[in-house]
Amino acid sequence: MKILYLETSSKNCSVAVSDDETLLCLCEEVSENYKQSESLHTYVEWALEGAGISLSEIEAVSLGKGPGSYTGLRIGAASAKGFCYGLKIPLVAVNSLESIVEPFLGLNYDLIVPLVDARRMEVYTAVYDGHTGKEIVQTEAKILDETSFSEFLGKKVLFAGDGAKKAKEILQLPDADFKEDVYPSAQYLIRKTLEKIQNKELEDIAYFEPFYLKDFHGVKKKP
Repeated sequence: MKILYLETSSKNCSVAVSDDETLLCLCEEVSENYKQSESLHTYVEWALEGAGISLSEIEAVSLGKGPGSYTGLRIGAASAKGFCYGLKIPLVAVNSLESIVEPFLGLNYDLIVPLVDARRMEVYTAVYDGHTGKEIVQTEAKILDETSFSEFLGKKVLFAGDGAKKAKEILQLPDADFKEDVYPSAQYLIRKTLEKIQNKELEDIAYFEPFYLKDFHGVKKKP
């Protein structure tokens, strides 16, 4: 089954194509300017070209549904819906935090805690078993302070994501590892997507909304 993956929830605009579990092509770039609006469809073209297949051969679209950048998620969702409507194929949505966790599973961490930078000392986070990838604590918006995650003292914990930098500065967990330059990536949606397809956990394209987690608050212009 040939699947197109879109991950636009962060500074990493990421597109992948797989044939079942085999990654055929990955096209992504981390940009401070959030380039999804100008880059996403170009990356889709490049990924399809690199995979050696045409858009008409795609049999499903998988989207990193968030949480993350409100604008990035809207762009990704609109594109995913467009492809699904146009090609009459199913839509799968995967929590973007899971694609942060995926590459670190099985590396002897007891727990993996993805941290997506929000504003000030806030992060979007969850807690996953470091061996199985099973969600232990559900996704939430969390304000970090010195006592955050103190219940994990003594465990081997990895904090991963662009929110790990401020976590490292404040958390009282000397044995924890921190990886800051980690962003959700389309290539790490594959395993979970295939599970969801097998279990028929598909989205209703008409009513699907990204996992914003919080309401969007725009900047009001001065009169």
